[in-house]
Amino acid sequence: MSKLVRPHGGGELKPLLLEGDALAAEKARAETLPKITVSSREAGDIIMMGIGGFTPLDGFMTHTDWQGVCDGMKLANGLFWPIPVTLSTDTASADKLTLGEEIALVDGESGEIMATMTVTEKYSIDKAHECMMVYKTTDTDHPGVKMVMEQGDINLAGPIKVLSQGRFPVDFGDIYMTPAETRTLFEEKGWNTVVAFQTRNPLHRSHEYLVKIAIEICDGVMIHSLLGKLKPGDIPSEVRVDAINALVENYFVDDTVVQSGYPLDMRYAGPREALLHALFRQNYGCSHLIVGRDHAGVGDYYGPFDAHHIFDEIPADALETQPLKIDWTFFCYKCGGMASMKTCPHDASDRLLLSGSKLRKMLSEGDEVPAEFSRPEVLKILREYYAGLADHEKVEVKLTGASAK
Repeated sequence: MSKLVRPHGGGELKPLLLEGDALAAEKARAETLPKITVSSREAGDIIMMGIGGFTPLDGFMTHTDWQGVCDGMKLANGLFWPIPVTLSTDTASADKLTLGEEIALVDGESGEIMATMTVTEKYSIDKAHECMMVYKTTDTDHPGVKMVMEQGDINLAGPIKVLSQGRFPVDFGDIYMTPAETRTLFEEKGWNTVVAFQTRNPLHRSHEYLVKIAIEICDGVMIHSLLGKLKPGDIPSEVRVDAINALVENYFVDDTVVQSGYPLDMRYAGPREALLHALFRQNYGCSHLIVGRDHAGVGDYYGPFDAHHIFDEIPADALETQPLKIDWTFFCYKCGGMASMKTCPHDASDRLLLSGSKLRKMLSEGDEVPAEFSRPEVLKILREYYAGLADHEKVEVKLTGASAK
């Protein structure tokens, strides 16, 4: 009997990915069906439903589900869910479809058929309302708002059969694991309490400190790295994976940390996305989620600890996975090490505040990075990446100049 937290909804994992003969037959049949192109975000959602990461969803949400999730963070059946998982298309494409018809969902970037779907509903939404409820803004400079406002005008609902995990198993090898695989791994290690650390950045000293706090109180930590699309300027996932590996190998006790990755794009929904992160980490077998400053935020759209507060606003039984709320952390020169607002009595002038955006800015501009900010093994990997970017830009400038002549 597993001692790990139960999948969301209290039942078993519900992966929608077909296998074996059933997969081969459905792939062949999918070629004959009408095709609808899906965005990168939608393809990631399909894969998460395929591997059971979005248990217990069986497909894209209905209008009633959408409304309930936007307004009250619950599906039509009453189950807690914080962010809509919807599929959109243009009006002309939707008009060609009839209810009950089966369609093939095609990745707009790779051209691969990701799933088949039975269309049970076609509906339009108030996009601005979704943005206000989920993102707390309708400002199209917000990348999540921009994504919603640019999606098709008609949503399609219905159950899906998933045919592919896309590029992730090939591109990320052992780093990419399904919820069934992480649960098996945790049980093999004898871990009952597992903390997930969400990241879209390489880990600097502040992140390292958060993970080590978690190791002190739980059996192990899964550093769970986003492998899907980011906003421009963020460090690519493959570089981040190498940097995290270097940190774990050099600064953590063996067998206390697992690095893994998941196939979603960032939505940058701040507090609501923190809830989604906890929900699908429950499916991966994690009992806790580290929630630090500005979790899943972007710009100044959310308060630094809004993601802490939102966990206090949902029903007590909404999630089994619980937040591990940690205050702003930094290096304090008077303390002589990492500390937080709760543990350090010294002035701001004694503190080196750390953030992924600050580190990216320093590296991209070629500035010296203090040793207290990031480990040398990590900086070496990141400097090589930024040096490569600079070399590429120089080549681009030369080529542009040559073509102009």
